[in-house]
Amino acid sequence: MSKKSWEEEAELELFRSEVEDIPRHQNDRVEPYRKRLKPFPLPASTTVTDRDETQELVDLNIETGEILEFVRPGIQKRLFLELRRGHLPPQECLDLHGLRVAEARIELVRFLAFARHHRLRVVQIIHGKGCGSDGRQPVLKQKMNQWLRQREEILAFCSATRADGGTGALYALLKRS
Repeated sequence: MSKKSWEEEAELELFRSEVEDIPRHQNDRVEPYRKRLKPFPLPASTTVTDRDETQELVDLNIETGEILEFVRPGIQKRLFLELRRGHLPPQECLDLHGLRVAEARIELVRFLAFARHHRLRVVQIIHGKGCGSDGRQPVLKQKMNQWLRQREEILAFCSATRADGGTGALYALLKRS
């Protein structure tokens, strides 16, 4: 017998001698199944205006690169690849060139409401490359990256192909319902 197994055997014997006087606990009951409560949504306001919906879009601290890509979990890779390659043609287009951030936010909310109402699947949003902005940074591109991630109806989005504006535009895949 090795030293290690002898020590383990001694510890086990010590444990047994300490607990032999303690009566066994007899419990054959099982904790009853309890149905979990379903979460309930907070009551929505009775009137929803563009101003209310735009307040939902907050600025996030997301770093925006040259190429935009976002996919929600559960979206098929093949569907996203088709979107990225431009094989899913956009059904409508929104051009935000020259708009300020506040104006672009309102137009985006209106456009997404229009797309939801008309049950559109793929839309194109032209935000521009940002060459005319202060510091030559793409302000609207960064805002689109932040805002579209917050909208539930957006399943995925990516930069458009060169023929449709390249990194100055994006395709967005929307929920059908």
